[in-house]
Amino acid sequence: MELAVAMLLILLNLVSWCVLSEGRLLVDMTLVSDASSIGAFCLDGSLPAYHLHRGFGAGASNWLLQFEGGGWCNDIQSCLDRAKTKHGSSLYMNKLEDFNGILSNDASLNPDFYNWNRVKLRYCDGGSFSGDAKFDNGTSVLFFRGQKIWEAIILDLLPKGLGNADKFRAIIPSLLQALLSGCSAGGLSSFLHCENLYRALPTNTSVKCLSDAGFFLDERDITLNYTMRTFFENLVSLQGIEKNLDKNCTSFLDNPKLCMFPQYFLNYMTTPFFILNTAYDVYQFHHALVPPSADINGDWKRCKLSIASCTPQQLDILQGWGDMLAALSSFLKDSTSGGMFINSCFAHCQSETQETWFALGSPSIQDKDVSQTIAGAVGDWYFSRNISKLIDCAYPCDASCQNIIAQACFLQGQDIDEIQRFLQASFFERKGRVYRRDTGRKCRKQWREFTAFFFTIEEIIE
Repeated sequence: MELAVAMLLILLNLVSWCVLSEGRLLVDMTLVSDASSIGAFCLDGSLPAYHLHRGFGAGASNWLLQFEGGGWCNDIQSCLDRAKTKHGSSLYMNKLEDFNGILSNDASLNPDFYNWNRVKLRYCDGGSFSGDAKFDNGTSVLFFRGQKIWEAIILDLLPKGLGNADKFRAIIPSLLQALLSGCSAGGLSSFLHCENLYRALPTNTSVKCLSDAGFFLDERDITLNYTMRTFFENLVSLQGIEKNLDKNCTSFLDNPKLCMFPQYFLNYMTTPFFILNTAYDVYQFHHALVPPSADINGDWKRCKLSIASCTPQQLDILQGWGDMLAALSSFLKDSTSGGMFINSCFAHCQSETQETWFALGSPSIQDKDVSQTIAGAVGDWYFSRNISKLIDCAYPCDASCQNIIAQACFLQGQDIDEIQRFLQASFFERKGRVYRRDTGRKCRKQWREFTAFFFTIEEIIE
């Protein structure tokens, strides 16, 4: 009984700590009531949804659209399971959504986009808003309608101001500004739909796009298998995505399904694009480099929980895997309108949380004599203050990484043993103070309080 209570307390505290650390702006959900007229449904047939927080002042005519992330489903069973969750049905979605980081309305937390119209597009199709198919075996029905969901949301937003540039065209030629962004599977959506948004808006609109943790690599795993490639090929086939992929790419490659990977179609994109990624992306580490199928004996389990627990051999593999800079070399060299922020943190998604987007001690990269944050780099690029292409030094040189925070929030829903192992591998306590094992540095007050709670719970359990 004590163990069950302790587990509940731990998980509740973990969720609440992550939320409180990011601030609270709760925004109502809007169902797209006309979506059914064009066949736009979530996996289970429910209506798609978004959250809109209105802009104000000088930003009232500008728009930031943020794709929600949440992985994919690439077979019938996983999609049936997903249809019973918030990532497959609007019936299970939170009616209020926290707007943090790039979605914040606080100028001190989001200096360049705080007063824009900010929209979070909820993710319920399992195919990065790109599928167009239907499964019906007489017993179960699944709608793979991500492309239509995207179209339905845009159609719903146009009369709400997204398409208002026309009425101002004669006065201010470039009044409307738009930024399409997304995290993880939503970051991939930003790649896939960037050109679509440009075509959907008036010609005098300044459209630019940002992908956060969406540059998924077509690379071999530790057993030399193309696990991610196989996954994406099955995803494209199941959800009817191929017809919505970049036509230049699909006509060029022998295997058009590979055009789901941004590295193969990035050079065909003409809309200005910013790539925000870590060179050591946690999701790709866990699912592409060391997927469960490649680590049957669990040799990488401790390393995956905390980088401080990796062996020297494992660190060598991590350093050499998935050379993101090689995949981005052409973009880095040839793109005159693109920007990038590639840091060496072990993290996944850095634009949606305040700790990593713009805060005291948030991740930064040294740019000449200036230490540039993610928010600063994106803002400089969008407003042409400076075309930022920032690349970090290799791990473990960057002391600004918030990978511990990202991993802690990533552990939501994990069992108590995993959380305890994570804490034991990542922290140590001495004379009432908490220190990080990877750097030996003393934790900030919020982390001392956070980890102190867990140490107390562990004592209760023992």
